Amino acid sequence: MCTVCGCSDGETKVHGDSHDHHHHQGDHHHHHHDHHHYGHGPAGTEVPGMSQERLIEIETDILSKNDRFAKANRAALTAQGVLALNLVSSPGSGKTTLLCKTIEALGDQPLAVIEGDQQTQNDADRIRATGARAVQVNTGKGCHLDGHMVGHAMEHLALEPGSILFIENVGNLVCPAAFDLGEDAKVAILSVTEGEDKPLKYPDMFTAARLAILNKIDLAPHCDVDLDLYETNLRRVNPDIEILHLSARTGEGMGEWLAWLRTHLAEKAIQEAAQ
Repeated sequence: MCTVCGCSDGETKVHGDSHDHHHHQGDHHHHHHDHHHYGHGPAGTEVPGMSQERLIEIETDILSKNDRFAKANRAALTAQGVLALNLVSSPGSGKTTLLCKTIEALGDQPLAVIEGDQQTQNDADRIRATGARAVQVNTGKGCHLDGHMVGHAMEHLALEPGSILFIENVGNLVCPAAFDLGEDAKVAILSVTEGEDKPLKYPDMFTAARLAILNKIDLAPHCDVDLDLYETNLRRVNPDIEILHLSARTGEGMGEWLAWLRTHLAEKAIQEAAQ
């Protein structure tokens, strides 16, 4: 829960191109959220003075509310044939740089970006510098995006049919694993400098991810890193995960990443047509 991890009900800000929107604690649609943490009881966490049964009840209620928002997001995105990807990683994995390079490489492909950070509009400014539309969501003390925040950000974007929506989540490999945003897939990005055991330390995220991108592979020759062990550990926690090796700086592996995007965008178009 938020009382365990230090994430409190603060103020969420959505910064669009035209105006800002604030979520305060007293707002009717305020975001309350929970997190998965490992403790000794069945709830996976402990709060002094609160039973495990009550913790499970609270967690179930919070995730159920989030799932309703995510379901609405997914329906809206599917109706327009929009491919939505939830980009998750630790801070410093290079996902914003990868996103900028991806936007440039996609050329005239319609797309938009929702940027999640606790503070600043730095990443959204970087995205807008590529010419893409971006909405910055500042979560304050919150450590992840949720379905309600994303739905609210989508209202600022006027998504085009057949476009790609990139959702860059707050840098965190724990809490975002539990929160469905209405995306088609989670894409987990790891820097080769993070250590081959990262998937074993944060199994929930890599179990939830459809694709893992090993980023910054241009640094691999300069690091004591075993890329084969990275892949082995990823498949230990998720045998079905797809894996790409990529360097956003040199462009190595970008072709495979772009092909993956186009394949899944085509699948989304088929899904829309079948409705």
